[in-house]
Amino acid sequence: QVQLVESGGGLVQAGGSLRLSCAASGRTLRNHNVGWFRQAPGKERDFVGGITWSGRSTYYADSVKGRFTISRDNAKNTVYLQMNGLKPEDTAVYYCAADFLNTIVAVTPTEYEYWGPGTQVTVSL
Repeated sequence: QVQLVESGGGLVQAGGSLRLSCAASGRTLRNHNVGWFRQAPGKERDFVGGITWSGRSTYYADSVKGRFTISRDNAKNTVYLQMNGLKPEDTAVYYCAADFLNTIVAVTPTEYEYWGPGTQVTVSL
């Protein structure tokens, strides 16, 4: 079992930055791809980006490409989502999720075995 907890969310003005963390406990996150998803009220949970278990490859949704960066520190069992140039449409609950040793970074939520409870990100005008 892997327990995930997100942190770093909050209220920020448009154009600002936040860094979310996804800390794992229970088992090492080293063998898991990690994805970030977000869900706005009344909408589906959407893929934001992901990183392979090795950290060698990252993938992003078109809506965040060039603004968001995912990294990981396997020694700290933590994955990060650096969000720059935030826009009001980025407002959502952000979730991290872990997928054990998949060969690709999955974009659909059902591929992930473990989820954090989420952290709220609100971007004001």
